[in-house]
Amino acid sequence: RALADGSEPGACFRLCPVGSERTEVRKRQMPAAQETTGPAPGQHGAGSRGSNARCFCWCLTFKCPVSCSLTVRNQEEQRPRRASHELRREDLPTCEESPSPTLEEVSAWAQSFDKVMLTPAGRNAFREFLRTEFSEENMLFWMACEELKKEANKTIIEEKARTIYEDYISILSPKEVSLDSRVREVINRNMGEPSQHIFDDAQLQIYTLMHRDSYPRFMNSALYKDLLQSLSEKSVEA
Repeated sequence: RALADGSEPGACFRLCPVGSERTEVRKRQMPAAQETTGPAPGQHGAGSRGSNARCFCWCLTFKCPVSCSLTVRNQEEQRPRRASHELRREDLPTCEESPSPTLEEVSAWAQSFDKVMLTPAGRNAFREFLRTEFSEENMLFWMACEELKKEANKTIIEEKARTIYEDYISILSPKEVSLDSRVREVINRNMGEPSQHIFDDAQLQIYTLMHRDSYPRFMNSALYKDLLQSLSEKSVEA
């Protein structure tokens, strides 16, 4: 028996994948259609049945296991905000311990991004800059990957890999980093039995992103210029 929109009974499951764009379009269109056309004859009270978790496809034979509208709305409400400026400071790892950088060291940072990332002082300064751009999670992810690669115990590797995944790979994390789909698929396939190198491709991608995108702005930032000038003045005074 064909439905009012021409689809077949039971098509509800095919037309309403949870969270799909098609469902969201139907959700936006249904209220407008109801306002302009009103309830069809013989369907009085249909609007009062919206609370029984019936899909917007109005399948006459089956009920969706969950309401598309409720699911989409709940997903939107439950998904954390991504911007790192909304993270609590106590949730973030502390900066690495390091001596104060020298004038020669800070001057060398302008030569290459590798020199910035080579020392704790360089990483701390660059991380401070990333915090001003709300992208500190990139450095945190890179550092976590470096720590993972030092591990040899299988149990610890699995625990750390799971933590890194939940903190930086999961789309539900406020510290999610930007990775392409290919890299994500490889990680997902290997999470069943992770090694200390499971995130190598992702780490390289984030390193490249920081190099090309953030490093040039770091070199032109007030943070770097003020640090360089302060060390230059101290050198002159000495």
